[in-house]
Amino acid sequence: MVSDRVFKLCQETPTVSSEFAKNPSDAPTEIAKRLYGSTKPASKHDFPGVDRPSASVADLERALQCGKWGSSQPSEFFLRVWNDVLSSLDADALGGMVSPPLMGSYGTMPLTVIAPLADIVRHMSNLIVRAEKEVFLITCSWSPSVAVHLVSDALKELSRRAGQRGERVVVKVMYDKAGAAQFINNRQPVKPEVYSGEKIQLPKPEEIPHIDFEVINFHKPLLGTLHAKFMVVDRKIAIIESNNMEDNDNVEMMTHFEGPIVDSIYDTALITWGNAFKTPPPSANAPSIEGGLPTNQASEGLFTDREPAREQHQVVLDGQAAQLPEHMPGDPHYDSDMAGEITRMQSCYSPKPNESRLQATNRQLNLACTKPIGPTAPEIPDGDEFTPYIPISTPTPFPIALVSRPPYGEPNNGNVFVPQNEAWLSCIRNARSSIFIQTPDLNATQLHLALIAGLKRGIEITYYVCLGYNDAGEIMPGQGGTNEMFAGKLVDSLSEPERKLLHICYYVGKDQDHPIHHNFKARSCHVKLLIADGHIGIQGSGNQDTQSWYHSQEINVMIDSEEMCRKWREGIERNQNTATYGKAGIADGVWRDQNGKEAEGSMGKPSTAMGWVKGTMGMVKKAQEKGGF
Repeated sequence: MVSDRVFKLCQETPTVSSEFAKNPSDAPTEIAKRLYGSTKPASKHDFPGVDRPSASVADLERALQCGKWGSSQPSEFFLRVWNDVLSSLDADALGGMVSPPLMGSYGTMPLTVIAPLADIVRHMSNLIVRAEKEVFLITCSWSPSVAVHLVSDALKELSRRAGQRGERVVVKVMYDKAGAAQFINNRQPVKPEVYSGEKIQLPKPEEIPHIDFEVINFHKPLLGTLHAKFMVVDRKIAIIESNNMEDNDNVEMMTHFEGPIVDSIYDTALITWGNAFKTPPPSANAPSIEGGLPTNQASEGLFTDREPAREQHQVVLDGQAAQLPEHMPGDPHYDSDMAGEITRMQSCYSPKPNESRLQATNRQLNLACTKPIGPTAPEIPDGDEFTPYIPISTPTPFPIALVSRPPYGEPNNGNVFVPQNEAWLSCIRNARSSIFIQTPDLNATQLHLALIAGLKRGIEITYYVCLGYNDAGEIMPGQGGTNEMFAGKLVDSLSEPERKLLHICYYVGKDQDHPIHHNFKARSCHVKLLIADGHIGIQGSGNQDTQSWYHSQEINVMIDSEEMCRKWREGIERNQNTATYGKAGIADGVWRDQNGKEAEGSMGKPSTAMGWVKGTMGMVKKAQEKGGF
């Protein structure tokens, strides 16, 4: 049941963003203290355990009143999860990194991207150049890369366009690069000579004369990483993504939101930024629920004014017919609207002369890989093409809640009772038929207990993970173990009938016929997604590992829409071969080929001595690579 305290918090009118609009010279951290006091992180003693009594009808009605859903109507399942999420605010009112009145909202999602990292950043760069007044870009890892080059090019173009209009645009960038200074102040302003230098490679001030630009480097020592990845443009559009700003072999996931949920994500941006602004964001008095900042340029319709989306088969045909130049660093090709972006991106995956569909997909998946590989999968048939941009018609808004978590630096796993974890656990606890998870790593202690409980209740559970993802880090004490170790531990806890309900798969790229160990840096997946009973979906930055569960700041959305979840799952299956070629054995959770051979680099069953030898060798190899652990 939602406590009186939390119920009141959710009913209060003031929020960090509404108070900031009245006093834009105030630091958001100070505003948050005035509203909610000096909050303390939840401790392990606050956590009520994995199992809970079922919420009553009265409990659900009370939870319903704690969100602003507009004309949308949350389902009973959504409200059960929402009720559990709200319970965590008793311990920490800002545990969701958003003002409580803005935590439950509604909106639309006209685009999902499931694709290599650079394809997501192409959309980001288009949104940046089409911005009119303001951009917040918040991410984790930042290093010179195709992604950074695309963003830097976009900022220069944004400045040029703003200059032509005789205007200025405010841009805020935030990332995590841990340093000693953050023991004194977690939020370190970054000087122009640093952010435009060799290690960051953002534009110099003279290259963006019409942008008021600020950069902050955030980390909460020791383990409180800024792992949230999101962007807000003109307080009209928000994207939540899985990717960092770097080059790698990952397939990632991004969702594009419009409508009042943007105000919630904007509020999170203010709280995350924390410091007083040199130039305050101009959208402070222009909430998305009122339309955001006034539009001066001719632009596409947003929110419920968008045109109906194309189906994927039409996107494929349009891409094949267009044959447009690729939007690349140093050779940008910006589009005037989302429809143009979708067609251009699909044209990149269309076969060139004397090239098969499989070869075209292989070409694109290799684009940012340091170790490109050839294809091994069969030719891709008609109707199963890789479609990186997935447009979705959303004529009416649906319920959306932010289910995030704050950074927690202490070297223990006590900070478990937070909205993100409660949402995941409640989805599994309240599911009636199925759970689907895709994540790079899966090893959190409470998740292990929840999955076992779900399987014993007869819930079908499918999860996709990466073979060997960050094994050298996950095998360290207190980190939960590797994906193969977790899989072995999980299946050992189940009876034969229960094992038949569990489907463990290791990620297989769209152009491959087998999993490739992460050590080879050739084909990996960094998607973070949970779908329960086919209509509750949670997507964002949070992994199902120890670091994301207990330490990193994360941002995730929970949606209540069967149509959106169906599109997500279709995109997941269409853009990888995991379900076809990645299934692990039900006896031990280990992948083997048709000849019974384990994947190269695999640890195998972790209880065997050879598994630990393989793991130790992998750790040594990792330590020898640039950057070490």
